[in-house]
Amino acid sequence: MHNGNASTFRDFIVMMERMSQTEELPTATPHEIHARFQDPTHESSTSAEWWRRSVIYQIYPRSFRDTTSNGIGDLPGITAELHHVADLGVDAVWLSPFFASPQKDAGYDVSDYRAVDPIFGNLQDFDDLITEANRLEVKILVDLVPNHCSDEHALFRQALVSPKGSAAREFFIFRDGRGEDGQLPPNNWLSHFGGSAWTRITEPDGTKGQYYLHLFDSSQPDFNWDNPAVGDEFESVLRFWLDRGAGGFRVDVAHALVKAPGLPDWNGRADGADSPGYPFADAPMFGQSAVHDVYRRWRAVCEEYDGERVLCAEANVHPIEAMADWVRPDEMHQSFNFPFLHTGWDGKALKAIITRSLKAFDAVGAPTTWVLSNHDVPRHATRLGAVAPSPRDGDGLGPDDIQPDLHLGLARARAATLFMLGLPGGAYLYQGEELGLGDNTMLDPEYRQDPSFARTNGERLGRDGCRVPLPWDSSSASLGFSDSEASWLPQPQEWASLTREAQTADPHSTLNFYKEALRLRSAHQLGLGDLNWLEDTNTSSLLGFENSEILVVLNLGTEPVVLPAGEVLLASSSSALDAATSALLNPNSAVWISLHHA
Repeated sequence: MHNGNASTFRDFIVMMERMSQTEELPTATPHEIHARFQDPTHESSTSAEWWRRSVIYQIYPRSFRDTTSNGIGDLPGITAELHHVADLGVDAVWLSPFFASPQKDAGYDVSDYRAVDPIFGNLQDFDDLITEANRLEVKILVDLVPNHCSDEHALFRQALVSPKGSAAREFFIFRDGRGEDGQLPPNNWLSHFGGSAWTRITEPDGTKGQYYLHLFDSSQPDFNWDNPAVGDEFESVLRFWLDRGAGGFRVDVAHALVKAPGLPDWNGRADGADSPGYPFADAPMFGQSAVHDVYRRWRAVCEEYDGERVLCAEANVHPIEAMADWVRPDEMHQSFNFPFLHTGWDGKALKAIITRSLKAFDAVGAPTTWVLSNHDVPRHATRLGAVAPSPRDGDGLGPDDIQPDLHLGLARARAATLFMLGLPGGAYLYQGEELGLGDNTMLDPEYRQDPSFARTNGERLGRDGCRVPLPWDSSSASLGFSDSEASWLPQPQEWASLTREAQTADPHSTLNFYKEALRLRSAHQLGLGDLNWLEDTNTSSLLGFENSEILVVLNLGTEPVVLPAGEVLLASSSSALDAATSALLNPNSAVWISLHHA
């Protein structure tokens, strides 16, 4: 929709104004269940249900702030800088794993679920963090890893020295091999980090023995969730952290705990007919119905505590309707919306997944969540600035790849963020996106630590690029991340101009843009609102919707578009609106307009 259709767009706004005066405001695409469960005036949506409209900020501890000068972030660093996160206007912080771990997979290989790894601090440091978070009125969510642990966990060590069929081995998935002398793995499953999903052990008597399952690295054995003792152990872990004041849990690989009976072979990694682009639609290691019983039990545990302790599922399942099963009233409170995250810069595709998401989650009375970046995917400032397709599906870019357009990427990232924050439901932010950070796409192989890089002999770059330590100020060679020059991953040179210190005083900075967007989102209760798509915006280059008397418009095209008359509350950048007339929205930009004051 360019100038030729501008009158139609204006006519629609005028119609809305006139109809609102007679309390007959039409809805372009009504979501009746969504309105019922998220309308702030409805009795079922109490102020205590903060998770229905929450903004949750992900902290990756090893890359947030280092107070020991060893180049690795720690819990005291989070406590010291938490006021900056609270100042953004978020409701909660999700901490990536800080448990005791040999750190072969950045803490997702847990050796003790009730201890803090010494590189991050100790339990007193966690308690101090909770105290500070309570003072700032920010909740702390713990990242729980229930699918697998470290091979250094005491339970797994006991399993290795115990006989076949013992109670100790029943905590994990041990199976005999196939073929003569059991030289073949029990089935053909592959690890997500490359190679077989099975590793053969040597029995206590020195003979070749059984295999254990690990969907990820060989140092991460999967628990056997068919064993009730595993469920009892994790309920105890939940209570340990809830008793210390945790506000809830983000659950890693939540869809993988229970495997299909018999562990059948799987042809694998072919698009499911009902889920184009999703290679695990019929995978026997994912999405089994019995896993929902686990989370019903966990929900009951959380409800024993005050303060609305929440559960959020990292459940990468398809289609979106199946994802909604994880947030039925007696299960999780939230689930990540991966289809939205993976949707590209295309208006029709975005509108389709947003509409489908709202319908699916409305049907179970749950809020939809939205996210653009996290520690497992390229940051959206890099992803949206790519000028060529990634040569490795799902991986970041390396120094030998065509580099992204940083200017374009940041413009689109800010526009995408403003559009996302206008949507009803919850939103997740990843540390550093409020500074406009992209990935470090120039990491040399010598610095890479993601196990997928090593297990595939470099065919996969892994996720290190999006995990680089944050820039705080210019006080050290590590840009304030550490008091020393140490940084566990090197920072890009261009980040020197993107430090929090540099952006604080700049009214046009990405940091201050995020603060204002979150302030307005809260003031207008957009998270509790209801979405109505606007006419003439069903195109690849233009999207618009109304939520709580706020008009949100995103220009994904290459030409300016005419905006309706009204008060511009916030634009995605200082150049988003045409310099000659604020009635034009430039390409790769977004804007919020108040219809109430139009």
